[in-house]
Amino acid sequence: MTIPLVDLHRQYEPLKTEIISGIEEVFESMHLFLGENVQALETEFAQFCGAKFGIGVSDGTAALHVILRAMGVGRGDEVITVSNTFIATAEAIALTGATPVFVDVDLGTYLMDVALVEKKITSRTKAILPVHLYGQTVDMDPLMAIASRHHLKVIEDACQAHGAEYCGRKAGSIGDAAAFSFYYSKNLGAYGEGGFITTNDPDLAKKMRMIRDHGSERRYYHDVIGFNSRLDEIQAVVLRAKLPHLAEWNAQRRNHAALYTQLLQNTPVITPAVRPENTPVYHLYVIRAPERDALQAYLKTKGIFTGIHYPVPIHLQEAFYPLKNDNVGDLHVTNQVTAEILSLPMFAELTDEEIETVANEIKNFYLEKQGNGVYVSSTQIGSPAK
Repeated sequence: MTIPLVDLHRQYEPLKTEIISGIEEVFESMHLFLGENVQALETEFAQFCGAKFGIGVSDGTAALHVILRAMGVGRGDEVITVSNTFIATAEAIALTGATPVFVDVDLGTYLMDVALVEKKITSRTKAILPVHLYGQTVDMDPLMAIASRHHLKVIEDACQAHGAEYCGRKAGSIGDAAAFSFYYSKNLGAYGEGGFITTNDPDLAKKMRMIRDHGSERRYYHDVIGFNSRLDEIQAVVLRAKLPHLAEWNAQRRNHAALYTQLLQNTPVITPAVRPENTPVYHLYVIRAPERDALQAYLKTKGIFTGIHYPVPIHLQEAFYPLKNDNVGDLHVTNQVTAEILSLPMFAELTDEEIETVANEIKNFYLEKQGNGVYVSSTQIGSPAK
């Protein structure tokens, strides 16, 4: 049995006819970007998130960059975020000329440790950029209170949190604005690249719409400096076909996560912690594992494919060495977890049998290390071979 980290074919097959039909209609009209499908998606996904306004953009990095630019973040400013994330979070900050300032993460959730944020605020701080990593939201209420006290903007990096909830509110509806990625492997993914911005601020929404289209509200009239960051119609067709299924897919991911957590009890691995106010959507199911690299190699020999999200934190990336952040030494938890985390196969169409097989082989790995025999089949999880 081969178990991929993500299987796009299983999701595509039931939607194939609808998607191909929609794409053919786009080709018939030859209205290829910012047309009726993008406009409809902007309304539909904003409503799904509980936000007033939605702006389709080319990708998640562009979504972050557009938000930062619209908020006036630029050279000399600082934006507080985390290092345990994909580089795009800090990249978008750096592209404005501002400096990312990193705070450490919580050891249980791997999310921004909100208790550490306030001491990083300086006279140059312009915004706070929490990352809702792996499909779970940051503790937003205290973070919003900190931002309010210091008159700072809050930008949600919700690129892995489509449909995740915090105290009954969806990611993308809590901060001043939020960025989503529609990269193909996301809970709601395009067949290529795509991104989205949500906000409840009409003036900010208007400015972001202009920035994503060369600073233009009407063609050939440019009110601000922008760039080309438009979402195309073909990707909007794909996303609109998938969106009605997203809540169900997220529920399936939660069920998969619960089974993983149950089956991995009494093993050396540490399963994901979930804050009580959160309803995660498990874009990734991330464990912490002793001998992580050896476990990953072992699983691969069994046809089980895993990932590491992310093996090198941003503050140790060569691209960010010149920043010389004086807080690098504060990131002890970040440095620890990046050496231990492992993403197990996770997608809505995953089967219980596959999850049991993954858990079985994880147990086999550690039992073999201990010299205690092996688990003989996925139907005997929890029972060592005799």
